[in-house]
Amino acid sequence: MAQAKITVRPNGPLRVEAPEGTVELVDANGNHFDLTGKPTFSLCRCGGSVNKPFCDGTHSRVGFQGAELAVKKAEGGS
Repeated sequence: MAQAKITVRPNGPLRVEAPEGTVELVDANGNHFDLTGKPTFSLCRCGGSVNKPFCDGTHSRVGFQGAELAVKKAEGGS
């Protein structure tokens, strides 16, 4: 079976890499997103993308900080 790789980008999107046709992406209502020709795509984490659920780079303009970094800062880490 083919495997999917999901990478959490620092202060950025979730990068999904998988052979075409092996990932199914659906919204809360069960509607499917067309991933034809997209073996690699990025999912928005900042909530600001105008192309949700896909990333459009808004995170870099709004100063988004991923939760993993925010937790480290709150705990006094670097």
